[in-house]
Amino acid sequence: MRRTTKASQPLKSKIDVPWDTTGASSAPQSMSLDQIVLPPNQPRRYFDSEALKQLTESIKQHGILQPILVRPLDGEKHELVAGERRYRAALSIGLKVVPVVIRELDDNAAFQFALIENLLREDLNPVEETEGILQLLSLKLGRSVEDVPPLLYRLQRLQNKTSTVTHNVMGGVENDSTNNAISDEEDDIELSTHNVMGETETHNSDLKQEQPLNPDLKIVESVFEGLGLMTWESFVKNRLPLLNLPEDILDALREGSLEYTKARAIAQIQKLDECIAFLEQAIAQNWSLSEIRQRISDKKAAASTENTESNNYKERFTTATNKLKKSRIWSDPKKRRQIEKLLAQLETLTSVE
Repeated sequence: MRRTTKASQPLKSKIDVPWDTTGASSAPQSMSLDQIVLPPNQPRRYFDSEALKQLTESIKQHGILQPILVRPLDGEKHELVAGERRYRAALSIGLKVVPVVIRELDDNAAFQFALIENLLREDLNPVEETEGILQLLSLKLGRSVEDVPPLLYRLQRLQNKTSTVTHNVMGGVENDSTNNAISDEEDDIELSTHNVMGETETHNSDLKQEQPLNPDLKIVESVFEGLGLMTWESFVKNRLPLLNLPEDILDALREGSLEYTKARAIAQIQKLDECIAFLEQAIAQNWSLSEIRQRISDKKAAASTENTESNNYKERFTTATNKLKKSRIWSDPKKRRQIEKLLAQLETLTSVE
């Protein structure tokens, strides 16, 4: 259901962009396809083959309805900024000329625009969507992509702490203190609640103080509000863990050969080689989510039974050994010879390993 909220016209995202997309200079013009080159760092790497096929058929019938966004390079060449699917479809059917809009954009602005355009596409897979959001946050926050997840987790912890303190105070917790505060400072992140309790006669309506908004949190909230895909809290809870999946599963998600719910189920298999083998089989045989869960459950049950049987053998051997040590059969020559034969058999078995 969330996908249906994406804008049908990506250029109308609520996110503020440092260039005009509505003025008279936006009028499209025709350009030869051989004058357009792809950027060296395109945020999108995988394209749904079926969706691309449908777009190609649409262009055959109706032409390219939305111009491709390009920026001028040295010479006569122009670099593609947004519209790679339309560009690929045009190439595949042999179009010579396509409609374009030309913009003077620096590297940062061009990459940011490409990110936003991709994030608002209907067919973007969850891995690339997650990675794209992290890249966009990186640009907006002025931090490296690697620094963004730890920052989001810290903001989440600080917000949870603040929420807990506010809840306790508003719930009528009695306290003689005139200043009950919690602060947590990590790097350049600081979110505190001050003077949350005044004098004892202060009314509850006066207890809730307006909190200073952390500048990083303000940027994060504005990015997610502009995209309209999910809240930043939901992103931290449900999307960031996605990037901890095994690389083979992530590749399958990027390529569109596996759904997110199936990926999370398969990732429960602890041993990497078993996980990869199961993944390949699930994709090849197109198992449903219920089939995947049932097979994983069967595997766990079989492994549990095997471990139980193994433990039973060990317990029986330990019990028998302890009894043997205390037994009087050592004084019986006939029984001692039987023990020697059994011992020789055990030594033979262990030497094979």
